[in-house]
Amino acid sequence: MTSDAVVYVMAVAVVLVAAAMIAQTIVLVGLYRTSKAAGERISVVASQAESLFQSAQRTLEQSRKQLTDISTRSTEVLELARTQLVRIDQVLGEATSRAKIQMDRVEMVLDDTVSRLHETAAIIHNGVLRPVKEISGIAIGIRAFVDALFRGRRLTVEQATHDEEMFI
Repeated sequence: MTSDAVVYVMAVAVVLVAAAMIAQTIVLVGLYRTSKAAGERISVVASQAESLFQSAQRTLEQSRKQLTDISTRSTEVLELARTQLVRIDQVLGEATSRAKIQMDRVEMVLDDTVSRLHETAAIIHNGVLRPVKEISGIAIGIRAFVDALFRGRRLTVEQATHDEEMFI
């Protein structure tokens, strides 16, 4: 190859390298502009994300406080309910025991009353009815005596036999 041809080939190679460097420079400038625009967009999004994050953090803190309050109140309500249930259980137990005692007393009073009624009935029977029956028997005997005494006549054999036959 001749020296002119080498110079031409080298000149073409230098032009191609220069064109490639210009193209790389243009691409790098384009990348710079794109990255700068992307950076601006990212900073806008980051500031919005930061405000959103701060808002979420505030909401979370408020929620924690409210949950703590709710938890505390729930615990207090549960403790109060447990205390009230214990009291109600005690009252019901006491009322049940008192009712049982009263029922036992009522049963004793009823048993005593029934036994006294039986005793009273026996006393009335022995003290009043028996003497009345005895007096009635005596009165019937006296009436029969008086009747027989004042009637004056004696029964004939036929009448006595007839009366006896009626009873047989």
